[in-house]
Amino acid sequence: MKLISYEAQGRRRFGVVRDDSIIDLTDRLGPGVSSLRDALAGDGLKLVPGIADKAKPEFSLSEVKLLPPIPSPEKIICVGVNYSHRNEEYKDGSAAPKYPSVFPRFPGSFVGHGNALMRPPESEQLDYEGEIALVIGKPGRRIALADAEGHIAGLMCLNEGTVRDWVRHGKFNVTQGKNFDASGAMGPWLATADEFERYDDLEVITRVNGEERQRDTTANLMFSFGFLIHYISTWTTLRPGDIISTGTPIGAGVRFDPPRFLKAGDVVEVEVPGLGVLSNVVADEQ
Repeated sequence: MKLISYEAQGRRRFGVVRDDSIIDLTDRLGPGVSSLRDALAGDGLKLVPGIADKAKPEFSLSEVKLLPPIPSPEKIICVGVNYSHRNEEYKDGSAAPKYPSVFPRFPGSFVGHGNALMRPPESEQLDYEGEIALVIGKPGRRIALADAEGHIAGLMCLNEGTVRDWVRHGKFNVTQGKNFDASGAMGPWLATADEFERYDDLEVITRVNGEERQRDTTANLMFSFGFLIHYISTWTTLRPGDIISTGTPIGAGVRFDPPRFLKAGDVVEVEVPGLGVLSNVVADEQ
C-alpha cells in the first residue's frame, strides 16, 4: 500500500493512494486514530485493505497539499556516511567505520512532496542528499539483529537537505546545518513493507533540474537497515512512526569543484524505483 498524509478542506488527514486518487482513512480506523502515526501504533493498518476495497476515493492527489507521510514523528534519526563510496569520498585514508554516525533532525525541517524547499537568507550553501528512509511500525528496545527488519512499517524517499557552512559551526556536531526549517523533504508517500521482498537491492537516484547527480544501491551500504535498527534501539526505544534515514550516496553538490549548491527555482527529485519520486522546487526564504 501507499499511505499519505495531507491537508484538505482545512484539515490534516491521511489515506491510501489508489492510482491518482486518495481514499481517506481519517475517521475510519476507530476512535483516537486521527493520523498515520496513530494507525501504525495500533492495529489500524490491518483494516485498510478492506476499507480501501469498498470505499470510493474522496480526493485526487492534485487537489490536496501533501505533508511528510509522518508529519509529527517522535524521532527522526539520520545516518551519515553509510554508502561505502562515501567513506572513500573523504580521501582521508580512514578505514570503514565500526559503527554508524547518527544525528537528529526535527520535524519542522521537512516538507512534503510538491512543497518548496526553503533556502535561508543566512547561507548560499543549501545542498541536497537523496536517501531512503525507513519508518518504524513495531516498537522495541535492544532489538535483535535477526528480528530488526520485522520492525519496519515501510519506506519513503527523503531529501536530507543540508546547509553546508552551518554544519561546520560546531567542532563535533552537524545539528545546526541539518535542521533549518523546510530545508528537506519526505514523501510522496510511505510504501508499506509488504511491497518489498528485500532491502539490499534498492536504488536511490537524485536529480537536479533533470540532471542526475547521485545514484547508488543499498547493496553498498556499510550498515544495513536491520543493523541500523538493532544499533539505534540499543540506546533509545524505537516507537511507531519513528524515522531512520539511511544515508546518501556520493554526488552531493558540495563535492563538485566548484560546489554546485541549490538556487531558487531549482527542482530536486529523489527517486527510488518501485517506491516513487519525491520532487520539490527551491525557493528563497523571505
